[in-house]
Amino acid sequence: DGTEVTLKARGRAISTAVDAAEVTKNRFMKNLTVENIEIGTEELESPEGRMRNVSTITIVLKKQ
Repeated sequence: DGTEVTLKARGRAISTAVDAAEVTKNRFMKNLTVENIEIGTEELESPEGRMRNVSTITIVLKKQ
């Protein structure tokens, strides 16, 4: 219904997603709230073929 946006990021991009959520909430759309934050770990295969764990974050912003 257009009142919710979800930001997802992995690894080093997590800080960029958090910054984007904060700038959007504080500067552009002051009527947004953080509805939910989920953190987790995904197991990915590196180019060398080894498995490694990568942190993930999902931020849900909702219009009040």
